[in-house]
Amino acid sequence: MEKLLIGSSSPHLRSNETIQSIMLDVLIALLPATIAGVYFFRFNAVKLIVLAIASAVATEYIIQKLTKKPVTIRDLSAVVTGLLLAFNIPASAPWWIPVIGSAFAIAIVKQAFGGLGHNFMNPALGARAMLLASWPVIMTNWVTPGPDAVSTATPLAIMKGAEATNEALPSLTNMFIGNIGGCIGETSAALLILGGLYLLYKKVINWRIPVVYIGTVAVLTFILDGGFTGMSYHLFAGGLMIGAFYMATDYASSPVTPKGQLIFAFGCGLLTSIIRLYGGYPEGVSYSILLMNVATPIIDKFTSPKVFGEVKRNG
Repeated sequence: MEKLLIGSSSPHLRSNETIQSIMLDVLIALLPATIAGVYFFRFNAVKLIVLAIASAVATEYIIQKLTKKPVTIRDLSAVVTGLLLAFNIPASAPWWIPVIGSAFAIAIVKQAFGGLGHNFMNPALGARAMLLASWPVIMTNWVTPGPDAVSTATPLAIMKGAEATNEALPSLTNMFIGNIGGCIGETSAALLILGGLYLLYKKVINWRIPVVYIGTVAVLTFILDGGFTGMSYHLFAGGLMIGAFYMATDYASSPVTPKGQLIFAFGCGLLTSIIRLYGGYPEGVSYSILLMNVATPIIDKFTSPKVFGEVKRNG
């Protein structure tokens, strides 16, 4: 029998990428920072990472079973959400913090809005904001790296003078490699950048959002907060690298147009700088990305290219 020629309407796009392959690349990119988090914060980091991932996967499975939807835990998106949430939790947090946080991220921020691709904000960041608002003392109880972990302040908090004003800023080298107090996965800027370069190489993300986001923070903090030294602390301390490479680039909650991505990234950088320099909170990455997530539909609306053949109204 001769082969049939089947015609269909455009677009005719073909790609070998799947959700699972993209999420696997993200996990590979996060692996160096995960190992660093375990090295610096020891068993507590392992415990919180495992609980966050297990809670995210279990919540997704239970909700999809209850709502009689196909179970999609094999696509690894819940694993990525759980790992990113664990990265945003202090190593001193009790076991139930990642369990509640991951359940909120999956059940409320992701599945309540239709599941993967329909969430209007990054699930892990939405959960972090909820945890920070509900248990602010636990979520800001940072400890020093190593087996004899003691309470400390983050470099951004020391710069802000909000707490532990008697502490000295860590060296730029320690801050770059991650040997400082902070959340489990955000301390090692070097390894987060390495993972980000891997995602760029694999074309999982493009350069627009991370480069413009980081560049905006660099320029503003260089001008407004102590020149090169101040800028370096703002770039490599806190959650800027993990936010710029892994969270602001979320496909579902960031603009799809190139111009929209540039506007989105600039807005993230501007808001992060304003919150850090003039707000009452030493960190600003989470709320900056969440606010720009909310603005994403408007940005897409005004930056979408005109349909081919469209003419101006009243033209």
